[in-house]
Amino acid sequence: MVVPSDRIADLRGHLLKDAPLAEYTSWQVGGPADYLYKPADLEDLSCFLSQLPASIPILWLGLGSNVLIRDAGISGVVIVTQGALRGISSMKQDLIRAEAGISCAQFARYTARQGLTGAEFMAGIPGTIGGALAMNAGCYGGETWQCVHSVEIMNRAGVRVIRKASEFEVAYRHVGRPCDEWFVAGYFSLQAGDKAKALIDIKALLEKRNAAQPTGLPNCGSVFRNPPGEYAARLIEKCELKGFTIGGASVSEKHANFIINTGHATAQDIETLVFTVQSIVEQRQSVRLIPEVCILGRHN
Repeated sequence: MVVPSDRIADLRGHLLKDAPLAEYTSWQVGGPADYLYKPADLEDLSCFLSQLPASIPILWLGLGSNVLIRDAGISGVVIVTQGALRGISSMKQDLIRAEAGISCAQFARYTARQGLTGAEFMAGIPGTIGGALAMNAGCYGGETWQCVHSVEIMNRAGVRVIRKASEFEVAYRHVGRPCDEWFVAGYFSLQAGDKAKALIDIKALLEKRNAAQPTGLPNCGSVFRNPPGEYAARLIEKCELKGFTIGGASVSEKHANFIINTGHATAQDIETLVFTVQSIVEQRQSVRLIPEVCILGRHN
């Protein structure tokens, strides 16, 4: 597969060939992308997509916190939004527009400083606005789409359209959308509130997360979805799997629904551990855990 870079004109972003992806994922593992593109802004991204051959697969990455990229890497083009699509602004008194590359923690703090409440929980989501919109990410009782007013999507041809939240099928960790359309910005409707209290609540939430989760070690966030009426971590802990290790990947001693890279893990170590934990929990607890993490890329 070849991206005809000599025929893609007027680009202001960075196009790299055979780009290692480990540095773009929070697990710090993963093979190379055939190509990686970091756009300068939304207009540049539109220009790139409008000229990209339709046969070339596309993968989008934000903070890389909910994905496992296999060791053999990714076919096609990986578009990195982190540090690229970073516009954020107040549209009117209670409506905030944030582009896909803004981190959820940055968004939570920005809205709090504007004297708006309702997004404090997003400080605990280890990802970007784009990823949060794509999977309805949530934590501490909140979900992204509970405060979405509308979204900007960009399609394969580089055309940008604004759509209302009501046009999407939204569920727990799921948002239905066409496979050739991607979220590039969200408009969030929030409530006026106490700025100082919102900032204090964010600080307390982050302290709670740091106390309960292995935030200082390479991980992807929660590995499995919580089953109805239960917690994945509790089921894993009942199976005495805390500390269970395969290669350089280990179930966290701090929080059982986290798998950490102890320093020398391969993506294969992590993938094997994910499905081993799933199998053991199903055998011993009669519950089949559904991975929340997206496992992507070529098989070795």
